[in-house]
Amino acid sequence: MQQAIISISGLSKTYASGFKALSNVDLEIRRGEIFALLGPNGAGKTTLISIICGIVNPSEGRVNVDGYDIASQYRAARSLIGLVPQEIATDSFETVWNTVSFSRGLFGKPANPAHIEKVLKDLSLWDKRNSKIMTLSGGMKRRLMIAKALSHEPQVLFLDEPTAGVDVQLRQGMWELVRSLRDTGVTIILTTHYIDEAEVMADRIGVISKGEIILVENKDELMRKLGKKQLTLQLQHPMQGIPDALSALPLELSGAGNELTYTYDAHSEHSGIAGLLEDLDRAGIAFKDLQTSQSSLEDIFVSLVREEQ
Repeated sequence: MQQAIISISGLSKTYASGFKALSNVDLEIRRGEIFALLGPNGAGKTTLISIICGIVNPSEGRVNVDGYDIASQYRAARSLIGLVPQEIATDSFETVWNTVSFSRGLFGKPANPAHIEKVLKDLSLWDKRNSKIMTLSGGMKRRLMIAKALSHEPQVLFLDEPTAGVDVQLRQGMWELVRSLRDTGVTIILTTHYIDEAEVMADRIGVISKGEIILVENKDELMRKLGKKQLTLQLQHPMQGIPDALSALPLELSGAGNELTYTYDAHSEHSGIAGLLEDLDRAGIAFKDLQTSQSSLEDIFVSLVREEQ
């Protein structure tokens, strides 16, 4: 069991308007993991990150980053964190090299051109080091935000919706980059409402809804627990309805009576498929093809949030 690098206990935030953005959040993030915080827009993801990064003050609760209290030991805690915000905000007239070097200086770190060079090379920005920011494409600006966040060698990197509005190819590149950062020992927390991002990237997933963490689970365990498989049979002849003899089974008829779908637990010892096929044979139902599919995190997420409402 890895030790926690971030410990959050009893964290709540109520804004002056009376809106309760977070309610009694307890969470531990382990050193060296990729943790995905999943939730619909307005669920409290950005508020939670903003509190950990010291941008927003909590109403109640505590946050420790590698043993430092974010309130009483702000500078020490904040220097361990890199934040890549959702919004791209940089001085357009500045060069790439200068803006990343300046970010490092903001954290009181001595100049280290070799580190800045490495970061820019890792992010495929080295050949743009002398370019003004306003000349960069959207994807490059997004990578520049990551370079700025990495300039002071943080132990923890927050990526708030890192691929919102980013094309598919760039998303793949971003995922590779995040993995390579994790391999160097950086702990990564990403917020996303793209389920596939969490499914591809994360070691663990936390689901937040209406300011409360409703579940934290290893990704594989989450998939295993909630993963449902479906077997779809293409029938030789369309059926009007499911025969009485099969009515007790989890079957659904679709595709104008041409498809029969059977839902079963992907991980139970007995899927019941063999028995189903025998029952179909006995009922004289012939099929010409069959395929299976497994539910994605998308389905799981929808069903979890629905249960909470």
